[in-house]
Amino acid sequence: MLPMILDIGNLQAQYRSGGLTPLQVVDEVLRRIAASADAAVWISRVADEELRAAARQLMQQGHPGAAQPLWGVPFAVKDNIDCAGLDTTAACPAYAYRPQQDAAVVARLRAAGALLVGKTNLDQFATGLNGTRSPHGAPRCVFDRRYISGGSSSGSAVAVASGQVAFALGTDTAGSGRVPAAFNNLIGVKPSRGLLSTGGVVPACRSLDCVSVLAVTVADADQVRRLAQGFDADDPYSREGAQRKLPAKGFRFGVLDPAQREFFGDGEAERLYEQAAARLAELGGVAVSFDFSPFREAADLLYSGPWVAERLEPLRGFIADHAAAMDPSVRTIIDGARSLDAAQVFSGLYRLQALRRRAEAQWSRLDLLLLPTAPTIYTVEQMRADPLALNSRLGFYTNFVNLLDCCAVAVPAGFRDDGLPFGVSLIAPAFTDDALANLAGGLHQVCGVGLGGDRSAAFPAVTAEYEVIGVVGAHLSGMPLNHQLTEAGGTLLRRCRTAPDYRLYELPDTTPRKPGLVREPGFQGPGIEVELWSLPAAGVGPVVARHTPKWRLDDGSEATGFLCEPYALTQAIEVTHYGGWRAYLAEIQRKSRD
Repeated sequence: MLPMILDIGNLQAQYRSGGLTPLQVVDEVLRRIAASADAAVWISRVADEELRAAARQLMQQGHPGAAQPLWGVPFAVKDNIDCAGLDTTAACPAYAYRPQQDAAVVARLRAAGALLVGKTNLDQFATGLNGTRSPHGAPRCVFDRRYISGGSSSGSAVAVASGQVAFALGTDTAGSGRVPAAFNNLIGVKPSRGLLSTGGVVPACRSLDCVSVLAVTVADADQVRRLAQGFDADDPYSREGAQRKLPAKGFRFGVLDPAQREFFGDGEAERLYEQAAARLAELGGVAVSFDFSPFREAADLLYSGPWVAERLEPLRGFIADHAAAMDPSVRTIIDGARSLDAAQVFSGLYRLQALRRRAEAQWSRLDLLLLPTAPTIYTVEQMRADPLALNSRLGFYTNFVNLLDCCAVAVPAGFRDDGLPFGVSLIAPAFTDDALANLAGGLHQVCGVGLGGDRSAAFPAVTAEYEVIGVVGAHLSGMPLNHQLTEAGGTLLRRCRTAPDYRLYELPDTTPRKPGLVREPGFQGPGIEVELWSLPAAGVGPVVARHTPKWRLDDGSEATGFLCEPYALTQAIEVTHYGGWRAYLAEIQRKSRD
């Protein structure tokens, strides 16, 4: 039996128990789509029988496992991201084209076993934060149809919040993934720029665009983000970077000074913001008032500065021939770039660099920011009456994030007295995605806001039937003993690193080669790459479950995993400097070829 709202963990548990099949899930998804009162969610969908055939193929090929951690999970994709076999329109039918291959992120998720349901509605050309700028209609807030869904990833948000899919991809240049998350009681992950490839994505501002993830829990959204990320040599803006830590306790989070707050008269939103700050402090954070002005001034540059010209660049030829096919508000915004000259572009770049330096002064006192995701919410009628001014208000706290090279997680934070949701965003410098997700997950859990469109839904619990185990050597993915985990029903949760005070050795006389991990307090090494796996408790065994020590990880959390006894290190070779067993074996193979 499927709950009203779909989450990845519940689906995986039912698949493993044999109580559910992907075909049954597909049938229920199709039933929900047909019964939905909101006809503006989807632009195109995979044909019903084609989707059923994809589910059957998964069932014929095997079962949930490490190779396909999203096995049988239904998902949606914003219609400015390529999916082979479906037109990409960016909500402009005259712009439509049929891609021959999936966008890089879609290909990764399909390879992980996820089932693509279709393409969702958006503000045309991803230009808007409200969800009303589409010829396909305006998706509505799942709690009150009079109100906007938020945008531009409007259809993706509503598809998740109404239980039609378990997660969805959006894009986020100015807040397009975070704002609809806030308006529909969802998690919205805006990764560090370049962490997820934008290959196969229709550009909005190419140098700033990010693919985002919408889901009902941080765990789900973060798992999808980790599976979708990866360097793409064909994307000139793709980049790699080591994940940076944030303190697990005592983290300093920036809160708005009352004099710099702007809620446009929405007192309920301000009350819920203060409540979220108090909850984050209860989780171990230290609230620090900061100067928001450099962040706010950077936000103004996105639409009042030369970055509007970046929206024009990929569409110049199209607008010349199809101006009448464009949404009037979108055309007005993009056409405004024609008045800009090259000198103004450099002036904007200089201004942004100066604001970055001022923002750095604030970051020296802070680990992250806690901001409202949006200051207020509007009805569809209000938005259509004043489309430019009200849309601009929605980006008050989101527009700066990509310009100042930050990552963010939008988190539900409560409901107004009128039943409409409110959300906050945790924001930190680039490549703190992993640590930020940990803090966001804790905040989401204590807010007690349900899941998506179901305020009464219980927060998914980590079932006692499963144990999380860390592995460091021959049990890693692709290694000789990994089959012992997959055959026991194990699922790869994530790759991460230990804290710096661990050393790694190759043990003597072992076949296959095996490492030994030891902790040495005070040692400062690179941290050792490990994997965390979820295993059925019956497959773990009582010795592991009860007697295995805890590893300290680089984000401050702990994981169960074996440590080597000192006596076993006699004649062992230290390989700590490689940073992990996989890197060490790769070096051995390289030397054997030379």
